[in-house]
Amino acid sequence: MKHHQFSRRDFLKGAAAFGVAAAVPGSLTGAPEAPARPNIILIMADDLGYECIGANGGTSYKTPVLDKMAETGVRFTHCYSQPLCTPSRVKIMTGIYNVRNYVQFGLLDRKQTTFAHLLKKSGYATCVVGKWQLGKQADSPKHFGFDESCLWHHVRRTSRYPNPGLEVNGKSIDYKDKYGPDVVSDFACEFMARNKDKPFLVYYPMILTHCPFEPTPDSPDWDPKSKGSKSYKGSAKYFGDMVSYMDKIIGKLLAKLDELGLRKRTMVLFTGDNGTDKPVVSVMKGRKVAGGKGSMTDAGTRAPLIANRPGVIPKGKVCPDLVDFGDFSPTLCQAAGVTVPAALNVDGRSFLPQLRGEKGIPREWIYCWYSRGGGANGKEWARNQRYKLYRKGGFYDVSKDVLEKRPLNADELTADARQARAMLQKALDKYKDARPSSLMGGGRKPRKKAK
Repeated sequence: MKHHQFSRRDFLKGAAAFGVAAAVPGSLTGAPEAPARPNIILIMADDLGYECIGANGGTSYKTPVLDKMAETGVRFTHCYSQPLCTPSRVKIMTGIYNVRNYVQFGLLDRKQTTFAHLLKKSGYATCVVGKWQLGKQADSPKHFGFDESCLWHHVRRTSRYPNPGLEVNGKSIDYKDKYGPDVVSDFACEFMARNKDKPFLVYYPMILTHCPFEPTPDSPDWDPKSKGSKSYKGSAKYFGDMVSYMDKIIGKLLAKLDELGLRKRTMVLFTGDNGTDKPVVSVMKGRKVAGGKGSMTDAGTRAPLIANRPGVIPKGKVCPDLVDFGDFSPTLCQAAGVTVPAALNVDGRSFLPQLRGEKGIPREWIYCWYSRGGGANGKEWARNQRYKLYRKGGFYDVSKDVLEKRPLNADELTADARQARAMLQKALDKYKDARPSSLMGGGRKPRKKAK
């Protein structure tokens, strides 16, 4: 991305294009200054695949809040994450493909620049709540651009659901008879109330719906004295309760925006960090979908994406354009009127025009490099909406073979398939030598279970 110099006229014109009023100094207008840029809330559920949302055709769980967001906003059908939590977190926050900056599981390289850095520098109040998993230093959230934080899996890893142990602005606090997702979402609501007169960013990588699968406060057998599941997974029968509670919490945030009079001034985006966990089998449009977290298939990487802002984002639009997790950072920055420094060399492309109902510049392909522990040897694919090509040669028509069981024969490809394969091969070739030599040695050895 290149730097651009904007005149006052350009600024006013650009602000109008975003559907917001420009903040013109009172000395020029004779009126008090008004907030020009939207508040931004980015919500990312943990281990919740595309198939779990009712608006996407899922029928196993109740998601009325998200379904309403889709009905009154825009829903994307081709958004793709990384297969696992930390890789997705690194990618969404930096706008850079993992091949170029992913170090190891549970860590974000402290030299990286995040969307929080860029928005904070431009005057946004910034907050992160939920699950961190990006570095154990007490100052990690602040180091990466967040003014305030309320997090699980920061400097320690205790219970995340009943009686949680959290870090609030770097200070460890144990909450008795509380539910972790309630505590962090309450903190987000309080942050919004404290900062209602200035533009703010709330990044909410949720604790739900990751295992251990266990009762929520709305479950019949909820036990507020529980110390959490004694087994890692717990019983998948509670997954539906956890999805419903996740949806309820999103409703709480939207209700808080209404209460504060901020709903029309706030862009809300919802996605998931990777596919659903493997013990879970859901139904979408009449077919069973087994969770594929950790895999490179759609079951591991196809993420829900819903965006909503009354009066700016069109109602009920379904967008088939490709969205990559690297695209979120430049999108948030464009919405905030922030220029992404060219020196960052981000891989992402803003999809803000599509959020406004415009054509924009849709991607022809997206790329994924994935290694849980870092190192030199990541798995790689490039894809469009229909076809997917792996570095090692497997080529699939995923519209007909979603589980990738039948690789296409190179000698029997249609003209359309040959053209797509050539395009995707060029995409893979672009990143053939992209891994920095400093990252080729590998990170720490992977744990047996991804927390």
